[in-house]
Amino acid sequence: GGRLDELASIADKNGPILHQRDRFGRDEDWIEYHPAYREMEQIAFGDFGMHAMTHRGGVLGWPDPIPPVAKYLITYLFVQGEFGLMCPISVSDTSNFVIKRYGSEAVKNYLLPRLLSQDMASMWKGTQFMTEKAGGSDVGAVETTARPLGKGSDGIERWSITGDKWFCSHADADVAVMLARPEGAPSGTKGLGLFATPRRLEDGSRNAYRIVRLKDKLGTKSMASGEIKFDGATAYLIGDVHNGFKQMMHQVNLSRLSHGVRAASMMRRCLNESMVVARYRNAFGGAIMRFPLLRRQLMKIMLPTEQALSLSLYASKIMGDANDGDAKAETLLRILTPLFKFRACRDNIRVASHALEVRGGVGYVEDFVAARLYRDAQVGTLWEGTSNINAIDVISRAVGKSGGEKALGAALDDMLRSADGLPGQMRGEFAGLVDRAGRFARDVAADPKKEKLSRAASSALYHVVSAALMASEGATIGAKGGDARRLLMARMVAEHRLKAQDPMAPVDPAWEDAVVDHLLDDKPVPLARAVELASA
Repeated sequence: GGRLDELASIADKNGPILHQRDRFGRDEDWIEYHPAYREMEQIAFGDFGMHAMTHRGGVLGWPDPIPPVAKYLITYLFVQGEFGLMCPISVSDTSNFVIKRYGSEAVKNYLLPRLLSQDMASMWKGTQFMTEKAGGSDVGAVETTARPLGKGSDGIERWSITGDKWFCSHADADVAVMLARPEGAPSGTKGLGLFATPRRLEDGSRNAYRIVRLKDKLGTKSMASGEIKFDGATAYLIGDVHNGFKQMMHQVNLSRLSHGVRAASMMRRCLNESMVVARYRNAFGGAIMRFPLLRRQLMKIMLPTEQALSLSLYASKIMGDANDGDAKAETLLRILTPLFKFRACRDNIRVASHALEVRGGVGYVEDFVAARLYRDAQVGTLWEGTSNINAIDVISRAVGKSGGEKALGAALDDMLRSADGLPGQMRGEFAGLVDRAGRFARDVAADPKKEKLSRAASSALYHVVSAALMASEGATIGAKGGDARRLLMARMVAEHRLKAQDPMAPVDPAWEDAVVDHLLDDKPVPLARAVELASA
């Protein structure tokens, strides 16, 4: 809220402008941003160091690198105000990760002090460029080529990059991490190398790197996406030249988790906006919150929002454990990342649509945030893999090749067993749903003819994970004397997303009305009452 929200609205209405040449006719293309966007950059990069906080100590006074769960909590808050700038923040963050993990000492010594700086006058921002005219999700079709130039006296191995990148978000970043095919390398993903290409060379001169045009996008209008042509641009090799795609996938997976958190955050903004409208808009003689159909619609906003919040926190914690060397956490993260990105980004679109409708006709007008939330929500199912790509990653790879559903099932069973206050009957019910979803996923993964069910199987996994998490959270918080409402949310997910329903024989209205009354009220729900309703 506050200043960030004001800046986001201004920047959305005053998007970036590409200037192809300077006044002397030189091809010194540059992007002009509204001052509101620059002020948001100061908040994100300069004040909070969101791009650097998990890579070095000292950000926000924290002596060590900040844990992922804290970074994603800050992301969760930031995106409720501004979504567009989160792409540059995220790709800077993930570029830093790849360079730090795979770059040579010479490359790291040259790039990282600049990329991890919070001084807006001297820092460099990073990005990743993948999409080409030949294909987006089909990364193996990359046509950009790389030619070795040799190693300099500084120890940096330089290459020459030639090709077009067709959809480049954060188009004017200072360093772009990208895939290119070395001359003579085989086709497909196995022939790709990973390179860091700077916009300016060591002497400050312009690299052979030109922004051809900016994209006129549906959403994320505050941030510049464009088409970029490389004509023998100098680049620095990152890691093993024969292993570029696998190295880049670490960056993609980090971006996918970020997309899930961003979707969760936007849904929270949608829920907050909708609850304010429902409580304070009067029609037909009173607040519209009292109407049964609207209350049902609010639940269609609330449940996906809360599911995504639970996944955000859980996946963030698992990432921290994996970073600390926990092998089980690494397996869990392998399935959680595409699973979270797949479902949360799809739910975000529906939630944004519901929120716009709750606001009414004025929500269709750009004066209010609902229209921008709806436009921005669409990109989550496109960037870092479409829904189909992420569902296939969950089922065919994480389940079919890594057995991720078994690790996930075991982790959730442990969580349910250790949740104080969760009745044994409910514990058994949720454990049974987890087992069924795992068997469904294995069945689909085992038969190539069933690939068309990958999205259904992924959705089932997502819903059982979120239901188990919320059941554990609600019971644990309630047992400590806190608000146990998440136990009711878990039961609602189970009833509406995981059990067969006859559309002409709905859930018992009296039971559901009682649950909805509690969930739409700010008063804490005691554990005893939550258990009573959740066990009914």
